[in-house]
Order: sequence, then C-alpha cells, then structure tokens
Amino acid sequence: MTVTTTEPAPLQPGASGPATGFWASYGRAWVRTPGSALYLLAVFVLAMISISVLAPLFWTSVGLLVILIGLPLGVLTLLLARGFGVADRFLLLLTGLPEIDEPEWNRDTADRTGFWMTLTRPIRNAHYWLYLVHGMIVNPLISTISFALTTVWLSVGLGGLTYWFWGSFLPRGGSDGRDGEWGRFVGDYLPWLFGGWSSWSVEVTLYLVAGILFTATMPWVLGGLARGHHAVATGMLGRWNSDDLAAEVRAESAARSAAVHAEDVALRRLERDIHDGPQQRLVRLQMDLAALERRAEAGDADAAAELAREARGHAKAALDELRALSSGVAPPLLQDRGLAAALDALAAGSPLWAQVEIDPAIDRAVSQEVARTVYFVVAELMTNAVKHSGATAATVRASLRRSTGGVPTHLDVWVVDNGRGGAVITTGHGLEGLRERVAGLRGILVITSPVGGPTSVGAHIPLAVAS
Repeated sequence: MTVTTTEPAPLQPGASGPATGFWASYGRAWVRTPGSALYLLAVFVLAMISISVLAPLFWTSVGLLVILIGLPLGVLTLLLARGFGVADRFLLLLTGLPEIDEPEWNRDTADRTGFWMTLTRPIRNAHYWLYLVHGMIVNPLISTISFALTTVWLSVGLGGLTYWFWGSFLPRGGSDGRDGEWGRFVGDYLPWLFGGWSSWSVEVTLYLVAGILFTATMPWVLGGLARGHHAVATGMLGRWNSDDLAAEVRAESAARSAAVHAEDVALRRLERDIHDGPQQRLVRLQMDLAALERRAEAGDADAAAELAREARGHAKAALDELRALSSGVAPPLLQDRGLAAALDALAAGSPLWAQVEIDPAIDRAVSQEVARTVYFVVAELMTNAVKHSGATAATVRASLRRSTGGVPTHLDVWVVDNGRGGAVITTGHGLEGLRERVAGLRGILVITSPVGGPTSVGAHIPLAVAS
C-alpha cells in the first residue's frame, strides 16, 4: 500500500486568497462574537458550580487526612476538578479559538501498578492540582470579571439600540406619559445641544449612541475576554512539553514489555515444537540406527535394508520439520542481502502461489530489529495461510510511508490470502503473539478477515521510533 502526499498548489497570479484588511478582520470577529458571548455567560455558571463543589470537598478532605478518609476524598476532588476543567475546555470550542490539547493524565510506566499506585495517581500528577486551582480560584475570579463586562456590553449594546421600542412601555411622568427625570436633566444641562428637545427624545438619542458604541466594540471586547480565558486555560489546562516525553516513556515501557513477552512466548513455542517434532523423530532415528547396527552384525541384510529405509524417512521428516521451524528465525539471507530479498525468498519457498510487491528502498530505511520482526511476522502469516485458511494464493506487499519532505516515517506490510477467512486474535494464540511483536516496535497489527475470506493482515511500524 503506497501512501502519497500532496502539497497545496501555489496561488496563481491574479488569484485571490483569504480576504485581508480591517473590515475583513472585523467581519470575522463578528462571526465569532455569538460563540464568545455564549461561552462567557456559560463559563460563569460553570465556575460558580465548580467553586461550590470543589472548595468544600477539598477542605473537608484536608481535615480528614488524619483518619485516612481524606485521601480518597481528596482524590475524588481532583477527579472532579479534572471534569470541570475538561468542561471548560469543551466550552472554549464555542469561541472558535484553537482547541487546547489534552494533558497526559497517566505518567506511570507499566511497572508502576497496584491499588495504591492507581489510587494516588491523581495526587502525583501536577495537572490535577492545576485543574483544582483553576476550578476553585482562578476561573471563578476571571469569570466574575468577564461575566460583568459581558453583561454590560450586551445589555447596553442591544438595549440601547432597541430602547426606542421597549422604553415606551416603561412607566413615566409628565402629562403625556413620556417625561423622564434624567432626560430632562441632560436637556437642561446641555441646552446648546438638546435645546427644545423633549426628555424622551434625549433619552432615545443617548441610548442609541451608547448602543451603537457598545455594539461596534462588542467583537473586540468579548473576543478579548474569550482570548484571555483561552490563554489562562492553555497555561493551566493544556498539555506541556514534558507530557510528550512522559507519553514517550510510557509507550517505550509498554513496547518493551510487549516485546519481551512476545519473545518469551515465541521461545516457549519453539521449544515445544522442537520437543514434539524433530526431537521425537531424532530419538526414533537413533533407535532405528541401533537396530540397524544389530541387524547388520547378525547378517540379516533384508531387515537391515528395511530399517535403513525407515531411518532415512525419519531423517527426512525431521529435516522438513526443522526447515519449517526455521522459517520463524531470521535466515542468513536477511543479514546478507536485506529484508526485500528475504521476503521474496520466503514467498518463493511457500507452497502457495505468492505475488510479491516490495519497495526496494525498505532495505535502506529499516533497521535490523525491524527487519527481523517483519520477516518473522510475514513467515508466520504465510504459515497460517497454509495450515489454517485453506488458501491457494497470497500477496505480500511492503511499502514505505513518507512525510511531506520525503523522509520514510512508517513501514506498511500486508499479507493477503484468498482463504476461508474468520481469523481472530485469541489470547495465547499465534496472532496475539504477532500483535505483541509488532507492539514491541510501537507498531500496530490490523486484521480484516470476514467469514468466507479474504484475510488481510497489516503491520504498520513507525520507523522514526523503531530505527
């Protein structure tokens, strides 16, 4: 399977790109304004709920630490703080700002297991404590400020523009019912501007001007408040550079454990197969040779010839079984000529009719460790196709997946047979061992095997990590 990448075509002369300039930027800001307003209102509610839940739980857990009940209660508090932080990050998607990456919640390696390690994992992870501080202190403070400003801008902006309508329904003084104290006061105070105006006209005009100003600046104000929340959340709720290192360490530990287990299973299986197969035949061969020696000494030529024929049959059977077992062990050809030649020879020696599609560049791209694992996986899959699937033909395909710069990043290997299908991964069986071997190189094994066939098994191995 060949993966190709395409680059965006450059703009031709005269072609128009994204709109730029003040009005284009202002228009895009207005598009994000409804989402920002909804977020700023909703996050205030979330912040009030979080502080009312987290603060009592946290201080109660601190007080109960002396009787150990506080430990699980504190862990529960940290888990709830994580939930409130995740909800805040989810609400931030309404603003149209970039999504905040998920932190690494589990920094423990595969060897750090057990009840207490699992229970205390949130306590040992700084992200949980930052989420607690955010949900209990920081978010309530900044949400209160942003909620107040948002409310002011929305009410003055929208209310000022529509005051001419809803203001007429308010109770007012004067003989005509349209006299207002503050409108009359402004008219008296600024006679040069509102001379001869009614108080109602003054109020409508001032509200309208305020509404226009607040509405015009609403995208900047609400957008700025949303960006402030986003910046705080990025620093306190987002992913750190050390999280990538922790994830790498955990993945390496898991891959190493999978590789060790796979090698152990493979060695035990090889030991069992040698004991049950070639070893038994060699014991029988030894017995036949001893009997042959006695017959020869007794001068019984016919019996000696018969025993010689049986011994030769056992020797041939033992040799065939050893050859079959050696298919799972890296041959000298792999070391001398590379993976492409070894896979080609493996397919040529299979009882199946095999089509081979191999990128010759894989020999330069893969390490010896990857080559040995890939050879073993392909050999095992070809053996399974012969023994269990009833297949008559198979395809072996190996290709490199490259980055935009042309650097090989993954090796993709597929074995497809036309057998009866129905292959599944079962604990303790061959496909499970293959998956663990591939996982030892940080790769994945993909199986598609519907009943009736065909069966497709793909191993996808990252070269940058494995090599």
